[in-house]
Amino acid sequence: DRRESKLTLRPPSLAAPYAPVQNWQHQPEKLIFESCGYEANYLGSMLIKDLRGTESTQDACAKMRKSTEHMKKIPTIILSITYKGVKFIDASNKNVIAEHEIRNISCAAQDPEDLCTFAYITKDLQTSHHYCHVFSTVDVNLTYEIILTLGQAFEVAYQLALQAQRAKCLGAGAGEMIETKSSKPVPKPRAGMRKSAVLDQDSQSHASVSWVVDPKQDSKRTLSTKYETTIF
Repeated sequence: DRRESKLTLRPPSLAAPYAPVQNWQHQPEKLIFESCGYEANYLGSMLIKDLRGTESTQDACAKMRKSTEHMKKIPTIILSITYKGVKFIDASNKNVIAEHEIRNISCAAQDPEDLCTFAYITKDLQTSHHYCHVFSTVDVNLTYEIILTLGQAFEVAYQLALQAQRAKCLGAGAGEMIETKSSKPVPKPRAGMRKSAVLDQDSQSHASVSWVVDPKQDSKRTLSTKYETTIF
């Protein structure tokens, strides 16, 4: 039910401290039930041997721009973004080329030397290698909107994870109380003590909700203070 799916998102300046805008581009439902599609040129990907946050994206952008500057035809793709992740879709035949889960994406940023170029880093779970994927668009504002939408996808995924955790805690508490009522009769004071203990445990677990994305994100943010256009 879409009426129940409405989420309260933190503004970009709180969810991603270096975002210079106050509002997201889309309603959360757009990233949950549909997708945000953007046309871009795919310049290629590069293995990142030494992960250094936005320095890695900057290096990859510079190398990919140089290696493709004399290419007559660069592949055009559609980036389809949802709270689950990003799909590369071939613009000509609409086939899905690749898919990256949101939890495996980090360090999305515009290239400070060419603001029409941007990149993000993914982690291959099978090999544990990191790859930087580099793209370009025809418009600086479009490139920034893509980066901002990626940041919003992280925020929506995070809020959905919190929502699921709350529901799980409430469900566990209700299950424990039903079990107490259906078990053999016990003195009333003991039953009351059992219920209050369950609620206390729930309130403690509720306070320790974990991010659905890479927990190392916060440590990476300190590397990107000099780039206003870095979202996460």
